[in-house]
Amino acid sequence: MSASTDSTTTKAERITVALVPKVADELQRLQGRTGLSKTDLTNRAITLYEYISDQLNAGKEVLIRDKKTGETQGILIL
Repeated sequence: MSASTDSTTTKAERITVALVPKVADELQRLQGRTGLSKTDLTNRAITLYEYISDQLNAGKEVLIRDKKTGETQGILIL
């Protein structure tokens, strides 16, 4: 029988990040709004950024649509 590896059995990588005050405040607000830990929010942010980057590199657009007005805005990541 072969062993499988998944994210729950591998050792987590630890990093230290210095946040500018604005981002630290945003992180605090997100924690209050979502109830998620800083670690969970950081993991989700990196995963989301990687997905969006892949989509943009594939020539796709990332759009946000307001459900009430139908207004659509493009997302630009520099």
